[in-house]
Amino acid sequence: MVSIVLQTPTTLKRSLLIPWLSSPSSTSFAVHTPSKRTQYKCNALFSEIPEDFLNNAIHVDESNPLFPLLQYGLSQFQEVIAGLPENGRWEILTSFGLVWVYLTVRPGVLMGAIDAYLLAPLQLGLDSLMGKRNLKMSDFVVGERLGEGSFGVVYSGAVVPKNSVFEERVGKAKRRVENDSRFKERVILKKVKVGTKGAEELGNYEEWFNYRVSRAAPESCAEFLGSFVADKTRLEFTKGGKWLVWKFEGDRNLANYMNNRNFPFNLESIMFGRILEGIEAIKRSALIIKKIMRQIITSLKRIHDTGIVHRDIKPANLVVTGKGQIKLIDFGAATDLRIGKNYIPDTGLLDPDYCPPELFVLPQETPNPPAEPIAAILSPVLWLLNCPDLFDMYSAGIILMQMAVPSLRSTAALKNFNSELKAVGYNLSTWREVTRLQPDLRILDLDSGRGWDLATKLISERGFLRRGRLSAAAALRHPYFLLGGDQAAAVLSKLSLYK
Repeated sequence: MVSIVLQTPTTLKRSLLIPWLSSPSSTSFAVHTPSKRTQYKCNALFSEIPEDFLNNAIHVDESNPLFPLLQYGLSQFQEVIAGLPENGRWEILTSFGLVWVYLTVRPGVLMGAIDAYLLAPLQLGLDSLMGKRNLKMSDFVVGERLGEGSFGVVYSGAVVPKNSVFEERVGKAKRRVENDSRFKERVILKKVKVGTKGAEELGNYEEWFNYRVSRAAPESCAEFLGSFVADKTRLEFTKGGKWLVWKFEGDRNLANYMNNRNFPFNLESIMFGRILEGIEAIKRSALIIKKIMRQIITSLKRIHDTGIVHRDIKPANLVVTGKGQIKLIDFGAATDLRIGKNYIPDTGLLDPDYCPPELFVLPQETPNPPAEPIAAILSPVLWLLNCPDLFDMYSAGIILMQMAVPSLRSTAALKNFNSELKAVGYNLSTWREVTRLQPDLRILDLDSGRGWDLATKLISERGFLRRGRLSAAAALRHPYFLLGGDQAAAVLSKLSLYK
């Protein structure tokens, strides 16, 4: 009897294997030369495509514009298989299954090709028709400066209504745009620094990644409106300088809220719509933090499923919207390992306070990526061997510690924490025993220490085959989130608003 066995990692088995062939309790599947009995089973297997096939196999649901097309393609494949002779059906099924598994395993060669060769050109065409790719300097008014990094400066701003002319906003007259009733549509503007080495290149990468994420995981990032190049020098504008534009989602990030002594209660009404009454303070804090962490890790799972690693996850890069959503921003350091976009093995951009001990998203000895189509085809092997998404998960663990432990929120305290952590080999449990920082760990110790257990599984060194840290998908299955207290509180708070 001939047998073909494909081994897959336990954590990926449900998303990598075709649901028709995989078993929930097994990490492998076997295809045998069919007997008469198995031929009948094959007919039964293809009598109906599982409703959740697209969602489980390639992470496409009804909200994706490709869903109807892919669903139609699967139904056509079903009809073709049903019409083939029984003695050849298993051979075709086996070949299709192996190819399908490889093309849909993370980072997703199939969806990457669809995005690059179908969705990206389609978005370009639609944006051009709607004028989104024809933005001009005169379309916007620049308000107050919100922040500055090594390669860019971020401002609040607004869209200038059509056929309107406004005076220059300088000096004390430069009010916050939200206080000006003439501006109805607010935006966030980022000026890419002119003359700073590497700024222009990173600005181009950030633009590319914002378009990419807006197609693949729109719920995870602020809505990107496009870019423009300043046509003259005036005030904040420098002729030839690039500006990136986002729809206004909020002008405060998680770091702004964490710097307030009232954190996390200053986010309670934003997260839940009201104050959680009848719950003691420490449990309220834990619910707020859990809701924030659930959103952060969910967003990371979405971008990781598309092959993107952010590489700069920190509170300052997490915008809090007025509706209590946490959005990822600043994709200037992101890399798409499906095609090697913005990736050079021996270099990296990092914030030392949030960067994991391995420092690089892949080993430095990893060769430079080949041409994009070849890199895309080889990317599942690279991803399977190195798990580059775990780079971001360490940063998420540091954020969890900062939110849950008040004494770690200052810059100086975080640096001391990282220094002590390095001294004990990034073993959080050992750090807890020897630290002189006297941390208050009560929030993490609630519910039998589930929060602490999650933190220890995120903040750790990489082990054998670069594993040893939870992926975003595995983290969302951790008991810390499975209790669902934050979700229950959110539902109850919504119900109370309708009373």
